[in-house]
Amino acid sequence: MKVKIFIGISVLVFVVIVGWQIVSCELANVELQDDMQDLASQAGARIGFVEPRSDEDLRRAVMRKAKEHDIVLDPDQVRVQRTGSGDTSSVYLAADYTALVKLPGGSFTLHFTPSTGKKVF
Repeated sequence: MKVKIFIGISVLVFVVIVGWQIVSCELANVELQDDMQDLASQAGARIGFVEPRSDEDLRRAVMRKAKEHDIVLDPDQVRVQRTGSGDTSSVYLAADYTALVKLPGGSFTLHFTPSTGKKVF
């Protein structure tokens, strides 16, 4: 009887640990995608409040937002595509990365590709 309880508790703890790590990776990805949507909207530039950002500025901003969510991105993992120019330009942002989930006795990776939605071209 004590062995069954111990095994049951051990399995439950393992499931909670794995679940927590997966959910935290998924949540960070969703938050990064929301941040990317905000960056791509360029709301301040559309109303004339700030100058439109360059592709490199947007890339660095995505990397900075990712770091806030404990996601490490290299510049080559962030794609910036633009259509139009000036106030009427549309921006598509995408990232491609993996997150390592460490488990007792092993690990596995989750692959994420957050983007701002529909590719512009």
